[in-house]
Amino acid sequence: MEITRTGTKPSVKGPADWFTGNVRIDTLFDPNGTRRAAAASVTFEPGARTAWHTHPLGQTIIITAGCGLVQREGGPVEKVYPGDIVWFEANEKHWHGATPTNGMTHIATQENLNGKVVDWLEQVSEEEYGAVLLAK
Repeated sequence: MEITRTGTKPSVKGPADWFTGNVRIDTLFDPNGTRRAAAASVTFEPGARTAWHTHPLGQTIIITAGCGLVQREGGPVEKVYPGDIVWFEANEKHWHGATPTNGMTHIATQENLNGKVVDWLEQVSEEEYGAVLLAK
């Protein structure tokens, strides 16, 4: 058994290569010798979002606060709320983040495959972000 105490892992700012806007990442746990999963609580300020990305074994996000947006490549933008759970298939290109006016926090879980949990791609442009909101 392993207990990780709250406050033992420092919060980090979401890197500009992976995110647009102000994002805080609080790591909950990492893969270890027998656990393939990793999880983090990720807080997006209004307008903040991930870059497009994929996960080799998929990703589950659980919305815990605020109002957010999720989109898979070629699909519609969907609003998500606290209690909603979103599953992205393995290697499904997607992004997620806050709305322009509301922040959003989610817990993200994904599994490690050959030392990798995510492949980061290009940023979601302001035009893409603005266009999908106008279409809603």
